[in-house]
Amino acid sequence: MKYHDRQDLILQAIRKDGFVEVETLAAEYAVTTQTIRKDLAELCDRGLAARTHGGARRVVSVSNHGYEARRAQRSAEKEAIARAAAALIPDNCSIFLNIGTTTEQVAQALGGHKGLVIISNNVNIISSFIGSKVRELILVGGAVRQDDGAIVGEDAVEFIGRYKADYAIIGTSALDDDGAVLDFDAREVAVSRAILRNARMKILVADSSKFDRSAPVRICDVAELDYIVTDGGAPKSFITAAKNGGAKVIVVGKE
Repeated sequence: MKYHDRQDLILQAIRKDGFVEVETLAAEYAVTTQTIRKDLAELCDRGLAARTHGGARRVVSVSNHGYEARRAQRSAEKEAIARAAAALIPDNCSIFLNIGTTTEQVAQALGGHKGLVIISNNVNIISSFIGSKVRELILVGGAVRQDDGAIVGEDAVEFIGRYKADYAIIGTSALDDDGAVLDFDAREVAVSRAILRNARMKILVADSSKFDRSAPVRICDVAELDYIVTDGGAPKSFITAAKNGGAKVIVVGKE
């Protein structure tokens, strides 16, 4: 087994069980404990796990990173997710896009579509479509959050309620094993909920790092979505919750 394949399997075990032990992994993969320690050290150095005595554990973050920093994180994965999400969208339809670095990538991936009506509370997304082939751009009204260009709060929720879109594409800050879709800002969550209420087809775009994070405010449950587009690493319990709720999980890079 190649070392990166083994590391992928170890990471899946960490995400599923919460922790792993060096001795157990060495026996399972028939390698030395030194090899396993090297694997775990690399995963920890990449921020995918945290060191413990005799092993490693799942990383759980309860903080949000700066928006510019998030743009730079996992950019290749976000681009792949965005292309897959854009492939679900036909020409000549209406789409909600909420705030988020992955939804901004989706906006870029939609650049070749024609006749779209784009409705967004993300100033960056609206700006990126100016001069494109879209039929109409609608910027949600309300106060602009200056650190990321988001329009959130009661005015934004009321504005969104005036529309009914064919598709909603939303991002999120965290995903729980039980299928909960979570975020940090209650005002932002209120906007995401309004978007989902007023869309016929609901798509979540989220890279696999969101399974290693926790946030306090629930946007929805996975069963309330139609598609989840990610790059892998979803716990089995999350996949089961999606399947039971009728939501389809699309993993980019896999058949």
